[in-house]
Amino acid sequence: MEAAGYYAGPSAPPAPAPVAVVSPQFCAPFVVPLTVTKKALSFSGGDFTVTDANAAVVLQVHGTCFSVRSHRVLHDAAGRPILTMQAKVFSMHRTWKVFRGDSTAANALLFTVKKASVFQLKTKLDVFLAGNNTDHLCDFRIKGNYFDRSCTFYRGNSNIMIAEMKRKLTLPNVLLGMDTFSVTVFPQVDYVFIAALVVILDEIHRDDRSR
Repeated sequence: MEAAGYYAGPSAPPAPAPVAVVSPQFCAPFVVPLTVTKKALSFSGGDFTVTDANAAVVLQVHGTCFSVRSHRVLHDAAGRPILTMQAKVFSMHRTWKVFRGDSTAANALLFTVKKASVFQLKTKLDVFLAGNNTDHLCDFRIKGNYFDRSCTFYRGNSNIMIAEMKRKLTLPNVLLGMDTFSVTVFPQVDYVFIAALVVILDEIHRDDRSR
C-alpha cells in the first residue's frame, strides 16, 4: 500500500517469457549478437560456423555427404551434437524436422519448419513445436526477403519479434565467396534455436534455387 502523497511511478513492464525451445541454458537476459558463416567449399554444401561478438566459435553445423535426405547436425564448440536437422523427402513445402541430439527418433522431435505456402515472392516460413498438431497455427514465423538476406523472426502470427537476420559483408568473406549473416537474438530467446532456423532458412532457399 502506498503512503499518502507518495507516487511510486509507473510499474515496470513484465519481462518477456523465455523462448527456450532447445534449452533454457541458451537463453540470455541480454541481446546476443551472432555471426553465421556458410563455408564456401563443402562436400555436403551445408557446413556453417556460428561465432559470438568476440569472434569465438559457439556452434558448428556439418552436413552429411552420402545421405539420401539432407541431413545437418549442429554441434557446440566442443563438438557435442545438440540438434539434428533433416529434410523431408519430396516435400512441396520444403519441410525440415529438427531433433534433439544426434537422434532422428520421433520422441526426440523438437520442432518442424516449412514454407507457409508453396509459391512465394517473399520469404515466409512457419515453425511448429513438437506438441503442436495443427497445420495452420504456427508457434513461430520467419518473414522477410531471403534474397536480400533480410528476415525477421516472430512469435506465431504476432508482431512480437524474437530475432533479426541481415547480410553481413566483409572483404575476406566476399573474396572467399562465403555467405555471412549477422543475427541479433533478442533477450530471453534461445540462440541455438535461432541459429538452427537460420541454417534451415538457407537450406530451403538453396533447394528452391537448385530446382
